[in-house]
Amino acid sequence: MEKSPLQKARAAYKPQLPNVLVGATVKVADGEPTQSAGDQEAIKNLFPNTYGLPEIVFEKTTEAVPSKPINVGVILSGGQAPGGHNVISGLFDGIKAINKDSRLYGFLMGPGGLVDHKYMELTSKIIDEYRNTGGFDIIGSGRTKLETKEQFDKGLEILRELDIKALVIIGGDDSNTNAAILAEYYKAIGAGVQVIGVPKTIDGDLKNSVIETSFGFDTATKVYSEVIGNIQRDCNSAKKYWHFIKLMGRSASHIALECALQCQPNVCIISEEVEAKNMTLGQVVDEIAQAVVKRAENGKNYGVVLIPEGLIEFIPAVKSLIAELNDLLAAKAAEFAAVAPEDQRQWIIDHLSEANAATYASLPAGVARQLSLDRDPHGNVQVSLIETEKLLSEMVGKRLAELKEEGKYKGKYAAMHHFFGYEGRCADPSNFDANYCYGLGFTAAMLIACGVTGYMSSLRNLTFAPVNWVAGGIPITMMMNMERRHGEMKPVIRKALVELDGAPFLKFAKERETWKVEDCYTYPGPIQYFGPAEVCDLPSLTLVYEQKRRKY
Repeated sequence: MEKSPLQKARAAYKPQLPNVLVGATVKVADGEPTQSAGDQEAIKNLFPNTYGLPEIVFEKTTEAVPSKPINVGVILSGGQAPGGHNVISGLFDGIKAINKDSRLYGFLMGPGGLVDHKYMELTSKIIDEYRNTGGFDIIGSGRTKLETKEQFDKGLEILRELDIKALVIIGGDDSNTNAAILAEYYKAIGAGVQVIGVPKTIDGDLKNSVIETSFGFDTATKVYSEVIGNIQRDCNSAKKYWHFIKLMGRSASHIALECALQCQPNVCIISEEVEAKNMTLGQVVDEIAQAVVKRAENGKNYGVVLIPEGLIEFIPAVKSLIAELNDLLAAKAAEFAAVAPEDQRQWIIDHLSEANAATYASLPAGVARQLSLDRDPHGNVQVSLIETEKLLSEMVGKRLAELKEEGKYKGKYAAMHHFFGYEGRCADPSNFDANYCYGLGFTAAMLIACGVTGYMSSLRNLTFAPVNWVAGGIPITMMMNMERRHGEMKPVIRKALVELDGAPFLKFAKERETWKVEDCYTYPGPIQYFGPAEVCDLPSLTLVYEQKRRKY
């Protein structure tokens, strides 16, 4: 494979491990027993063998611990996130540190590879080709859900055939929910297979006090912030466009908030705030329109608006509509499919409650149509297909026309549209993510060595230098609650939303009125891999403000 000069130089980078994982065998310091994030009795009943386990922190030990070779399987699950290859590299090096004869098998194209018995052995030659690179192409990823006994048993066949004693699932909240369910099942039947999860998602919504961030968030937001900064520079140069930029983040606005902190745009909509204030779509439009008016009064007919892709679902009236629509189309999928396309809008209106029918009927035809398109594997609306950035810019344009008729607006308005999503999912990991991911993989190997199952790999104290990070694991059930999926209550990992009383949002809220009127743009520039630590190794501003630490 031909490599660019950057790839060649980057391959030589040696990720830093926490001191506790270097040069010593670890021992486990158990914490207090845990309970789930919500619905404790329901989760406990569903996970009797893996519920209530203690948090784990590793400590150094000089005691000699017998180390037999161990065969491990690994799965990349869900959407790509920068650093996945380093997780696998860290896992590989970790199990080789346990015993040089340990072997690692990668299941191809996600969880489906386990069920369909499609795999490859990952050797040192293969691993070395992928260190510090972006993407998931080493073994591919997929979105097959592991949720049936038949799937679990079929997977167990190949695990036994390859003498695999532990399975590492690298994924987001749904993938790690699957890992918890699989761990519980294998424990219940005495299969002798450990299951360990690794927290992945660029959306940043898989976290708590112990999982401080999911991997890939740092790199993706730095990629988006570079491009947003470039657009802001264009604003300051051309002075004639309003740029509406939709950013990934279906269920939470962490990406939009981080990019706002990095770039200081004129407007950033935070979905969680919209929901908390019970705002209507019209009120969101008015907020943006007023920013356009204020800037026009100062001769500034340009600006930047950041929009989380999941915004539409956080508008209370639309959220209620989508919830009922998800249940309706899950229950009557065949009936709806038989309706002629030109009649589907009216069919939906006729089958919704009065309030939700009125909301649906009020939406532009294109948006209403997109709400009824094919669901994702979890039965939810594919909000990334809804062009929220165009919807808002068009509605702002109409509102400005009304204000002009009333003599309240005299500016010029022209809009440009952008959606930054896939651009950030497979970037070469930042130094932070390269270190973090390698450490998560190595920590997963140590969790396997300690014989635990149903745990998620954890590194803490992430605003300190990597050598000072705290390594360990938390029970996956600790992050779970019950939610409605496909019309039924299911155990899932609770998504971490932007906290409106949290330090990152409060910092943003304090500054945004100034950003709205003035040109306070900052230009983060491209990710730097080589150079001084204060340029290359900084964590996200979200972590900095959450932990109230400015630098390493």
